[in-house]
Amino acid sequence: MGDILNTRTLAAALACLAATALVGCDPATTNPKPAAPATAEPSTAAPAATPSEEEKPAESKAVPNFVGMGLQSAQDKAQAEGFYLLKSHDSAGRDRLQALDRNWKVCSQNIKAGKAVPTDTELDFGAVKLEEACPTSDAKTPEAAGGKMPSLTGKSVKAARGALDSGTSITTTDATGDRMVLLESNWQVCTQSPSPGTALNGQPVEFTAVKFEESCP
Repeated sequence: MGDILNTRTLAAALACLAATALVGCDPATTNPKPAAPATAEPSTAAPAATPSEEEKPAESKAVPNFVGMGLQSAQDKAQAEGFYLLKSHDSAGRDRLQALDRNWKVCSQNIKAGKAVPTDTELDFGAVKLEEACPTSDAKTPEAAGGKMPSLTGKSVKAARGALDSGTSITTTDATGDRMVLLESNWQVCTQSPSPGTALNGQPVEFTAVKFEESCP
């Protein structure tokens, strides 16, 4: 009897092993194991990109009339109207910096008063000191056209220097004495060498000058 049971047990175990190779079963019961349910792979796709919102164009506004205003007041008014790109220059052509805006007044503006332009338009004010008269039109900055010496008589020494190549050797002396020419925008050229129209080939340049409230000798 024991031999018969051992034979049956061995046969059942062999059957279980054969079934395990196919579907999996419990060797003790020969019952097949249920297959594990398949799990979905997480999605790796990137989320759809949201198109960025386009920048809105700058609002257009009529440019106020700034001529005759103090430079500081003109800048304050421009900013109150939404114009923030502001610059200024010396209407007298002396190439002075507007270091203290309250000491300057507006003589000209690059955008005509009343014209509607976007508020990101740059406004440029031509100005002179409060005690000075505005010129009929902004003085043009001299330049060495065609590589020739421009006429610089009456120009500020600073503007004259700016008209020449930055590597030019320049000597400036007081036309009436031996004062030092320290603030070049306050001095005007009386004489120049070389003369206007001379070809510039790197030669040194000499100026004599006096202060603007003075007359050349």
